[in-house]
This record gives sequence, structure tokens and C-alpha cells, in this order.
Amino acid sequence: MRVKPWISHYDKGVPHTLQPYPEKTLVDVVQTTAEESPESIGLFFKGSSISYGEMERQSNALAAALLSLGLGKGDRVALVMPNSPQMVISELGIWKAGAIAVPMNPLYTLNEFEHALNECGAETVIVLTPFYEKIKSVQPDSRLKRVIATNIKEYLSPLNRFLFTVVKEKKDGHRVTLQHGDHWLSDLIADYSKAEFSPVVIKHDDPAIFLFSGGTTGNPKCVVITHQGLVITGMQIASWFSVILEKGKDVILLNMPLFHVYAQVGIMSAALIERYPLALVPNPRDIDDLLHTIKTLKPAVLPGVPTLFTALINHPKVKRDNSLLKSLKLCVSGAAPLMLETKRRFEKLTGGRIIDAYSLTESALASVFTPILGTYKYGSVGIPLPDVEIRIVEQEDGLETLASLEVGEIIMRAPQIMQEYWQNPMETALVLREGWLYTGDLGYLDEDGYLFIVDRKKDVIKPGGFQVWPRDVEEVIAIHPAVLEVGVAGVPDSYQGEAVKAWIVLRPGHQLTVEELRDHCRKDLAAYKVPKHVEFTIALPKSTIGKVLRRKLVAAHCEEAG
Repeated sequence: MRVKPWISHYDKGVPHTLQPYPEKTLVDVVQTTAEESPESIGLFFKGSSISYGEMERQSNALAAALLSLGLGKGDRVALVMPNSPQMVISELGIWKAGAIAVPMNPLYTLNEFEHALNECGAETVIVLTPFYEKIKSVQPDSRLKRVIATNIKEYLSPLNRFLFTVVKEKKDGHRVTLQHGDHWLSDLIADYSKAEFSPVVIKHDDPAIFLFSGGTTGNPKCVVITHQGLVITGMQIASWFSVILEKGKDVILLNMPLFHVYAQVGIMSAALIERYPLALVPNPRDIDDLLHTIKTLKPAVLPGVPTLFTALINHPKVKRDNSLLKSLKLCVSGAAPLMLETKRRFEKLTGGRIIDAYSLTESALASVFTPILGTYKYGSVGIPLPDVEIRIVEQEDGLETLASLEVGEIIMRAPQIMQEYWQNPMETALVLREGWLYTGDLGYLDEDGYLFIVDRKKDVIKPGGFQVWPRDVEEVIAIHPAVLEVGVAGVPDSYQGEAVKAWIVLRPGHQLTVEELRDHCRKDLAAYKVPKHVEFTIALPKSTIGKVLRRKLVAAHCEEAG
């Protein structure tokens, strides 16, 4: 077996390697575009657009303002806002000031905000107004010294700004009064728009961003990703997209949240590097807004998770007008397994391609993608991108490399993987060994180098000593015509020790009994994999990006069972 058998399966035109990578940052990338093509559109947002020249000017002003407020090189700045022009401009300004951006989920609870702020040590936060009071509540228990607020209407088109002010601003909690000593982002940018500014010197291997991950232990930690890491990932993904997209013209939707590695490191970096305009969507769950954006801007790329594609397939507007999604050339499904039935239905609906993807926050989105035009293998998440390596090792100690088709732990190596977990050498040592990232995921490589995910180590169900991977069961259940969504996990069982349970959301107008479901499963699953428990429900708990939260399903089951 060759070291990298997957390379022969790359789409025509995708390079086998992109090395040596340039020693530059996304700040350099945006500056170059602003100099060469200042009027080119970088961002679309709610009826307005922002050029690269304007992004450059506003981020320069913000950087000057941050430096005047006392920000130092390497300081961390928390960002608490959804996808918006403010988010992108703030990141560029933070980097130009020599600081590190720390995007946070705006929906965090007070306890989660307190933990996240203390974990990263941020002394500055830029926050959207609906979340301002939350931040002020936790400020006394954190190191925060500077609070900068921004209102979503600042970048709306004139008509939308007027309507928002009249109809939604106060009602939806966007109108706030700042406390003494706090600042408006718009005022800082305006006040320093004509200031003399020299960017702080940042090196390609300086930390650029902290992203939170539970890793393999489940404890939230700051993943440290460098400036060059963002550029490397962007170049790899852009090279994969190049076989189907038109550089500088095709619009990419930025609907996945920027506090997640998927959007932040993968989609945004690739778009900035190849000058694809980004269409910002603040709420990934607002399907009506997403469809309006698609109808208006005719984007070519839609990133998502399987639940999003399922929701679009079944949305009444799409059913009434199946041309709504015809602009989509490419959809990328990540964060959770893509069911074959979802892929088939969505490709038939759009006429485009939907590819699967696999990666981790810790890998800085060094990824495995399905070829866009080449061979698709059912059940596989694809093959490693240029300069990404995958090995399968024995689960217990991770020392022995396994042969093709043998299930073991997936480990990855790539030039952009995280530097460390911030100030956490013990946790870092658990996952980084001699340049390899130990993912905690189980899978195998076939003879062609295609990766098949079995499941996460901690998600394996062991009924009566057997091993059952939830994805195997979910795949079978998902193809039943009555099933809209499914989640499978292990629950405590007095006889088996642990039993397989399935939580199922039915399609509207369909019915299904437990026994009918089990009969369906028995056709393709061994007896010990057939769910012992089945629960029909109206919805499954999901993360902010739409990933089914198995742990919440199990917790609810245990609470009900007492």
C-alpha cells in the first residue's frame, strides 16, 4: 500500500501539494485585495454590501482605536455576536493590533460566559447589543476591562435600518444604554478613521485565534490556531473548490456561525484567499432568512450540516418552487454524518453536488473531503486534502498503524494543526504526539485511502459486551420513508448493561410503529444492533450548528427513568 493512495483520486486540477506555504496572514491577504481591487465586494449583508477597500479602512481605524485603549500584542479579545460585518471587521482590526480573536457563542449561559472569558483571559470584548447585559453581568467575575458594543443595524441597508429601528430594535432587545466607560464600535471606527496607523508586526506563526473545543475529554479548552494556519486551511479548501467555482465571482454563503471552526477557519479563509464574496447569514436556523438570501444573491456554495439539508428539502417554500436552490453548485456537509438518502434528494433538488467533510477544531480544519467530481463511496467522508495525512492506529495505545479496512483511532498530521490547548500542557500532550493529532474518533481507510468514520470512542454502545456504533444504526433508520430525523445512543440497561435507543422524528403525515421500525432494522442490522428502546419525538436537541446532541438525549432518558 502506498503512503498516500488517496492522491490518485483527486479531481483533475487539484494539486497534490501546495507546499511551500507562504509566510503570510489573512491581514496580508485582505490588504493585497484592497490595494489591487478596492471596489470588489467582500461581504453581502441584508441588502447592503461592503467592499474590500472599506473593510481595510474600517479595520485599520478599529486597530488604531484598540491600541489607543491600551490593547497589547498577544492580548485576547472576545467576540460575542452572530455572523455580521462587525464580526469580520473586528477580527481584522484585532489582528492588526497584534491581538488574538476569541469568538464565543452568543447563546452561552452566564456560567458558560464566565468560564470562557476566564479560560482565555480576555480583557476586552466586542459584543452585539442583545448580549450586552449578559456580558456586564459576568464582567465582575472576569478580567474584562473594556466593553465595546455594536448594533446590528449599523451595517443594514438604509431601508432595512429604518424598518429595524421602528419595528424590531427595542422589541428584540437591541436597544441598550451603555454604562460609563464602555464604547460604541461605530464611534471608535469613526473617531479613528483618519488616525495615523501602523499595524503591529505579526508573524505568520503568531497565534491568531482561540476556538473552544471539548476535545476528547469534554472539558472546554482554547484551541490555539496561528495566522499561517488560517491561510493554509483556506488554500487547501480553495484548491478543492477550484474545480467547480469561478474565482472572485461565485458567492459563498457564510451561514454557519463564525464561533465554529467550520465557518471561521474553513469557509471564511477560503473565500478571502480566492476573493469569493461572502453572504453573511446571522442565524443558521432561520431557514426563511436563508432562503431569502439564496433567492436574492444566487450563491454557488452552501455549507451546512445534514439537518439543514433535510430542513431545506422539506421546507414549504422549496416544495412550492424547486428552482429556489438551483444556483447552488456545491454544498458541503460537515459536523455530523451525511445520510445517503439526504445526499440523493438534495442533489436531485439542486442539480449541484453535495460533498461530505470531516475535520476537527484541533486540526484547524485540516480536512477530509469527498471529491467534488470524482468517485463517491457510500459511507465514506472522503479523502485527505493536499498536505493532510491520515493514519489509523490501534485504539489502546495508538502506537501500531493498522492495515486498510481495520478499525482503529484516526490520527491526522498537517502543517496547520493547532499549536496547543492554551496554557494546558497536560491536555495538549494527550492529543498531540510527535506531530500527529489523536482525534478520539474511530474509523478505517480502504485500499484507495477513503476514510470511513465508525464513531467517536466515547459514543460506542456496548450492549451485552458487543460493540455498536450509533452511526451504523442511524444510517439504516434514516432510509425508512417515514423517518425525518434520527438520533441513536446508548442508555443504561439492567440486563444488557447498556442498550441501544433510537429517538425518531417522523415526516409530516407519516406513521410508524416500534415493531415496524424494528422489522426494518432487522433487514440490515445484527440483532444486538436493533434498538431495544424507541422514542418518537417532535424534535431532537441540537447544537447551534445543527448537530444532534446525543448526550442530551441520554440525559433526558435517564432523568425520566429516574
